[in-house]
Amino acid sequence: MVGGVGAISTRPIPVVDPDNRFLYHVLAYGSAMRYGVGVGRAGFAWTGNAQIGMKRRWPRWVPPREMVERDPRAREWVNGQPGGPDNPLGARALYLYAGGQDTLYRIHGTTEPLSIGKNASSGCIRMMNEEVIDLYNRVQMGTKVVVLEY
Repeated sequence: MVGGVGAISTRPIPVVDPDNRFLYHVLAYGSAMRYGVGVGRAGFAWTGNAQIGMKRRWPRWVPPREMVERDPRAREWVNGQPGGPDNPLGARALYLYAGGQDTLYRIHGTTEPLSIGKNASSGCIRMMNEEVIDLYNRVQMGTKVVVLEY
């Protein structure tokens, strides 16, 4: 637990601090759970407010069209990769929505644990699989998520 993070809240919310590469699950009375994360590399960062619009266990990954165009590894999965231990979304995914629309950004697990603490993703927030499972179990659909500016 980390004391004094964020404003006092009666509803727990995740707050992503991309500069320091942490996600704080801010709890009531100013305390928080802190998780290390990997964030978007230069040109791929997303910031703003969203809500958790969908939650998935062992999610299927469908790379966005732009990723398929620039990344030969993603082309193999243009029609989607089934969930499982080799899937880049890892064990769990929280889908971020804004204004009722899917932002295409996620908080998810990873198959690349060495990317945690780095600017390595195409914009999504990566977590260790055991930690994203913990967060997944703590948050509800509709929970507000804040991603701070870099």
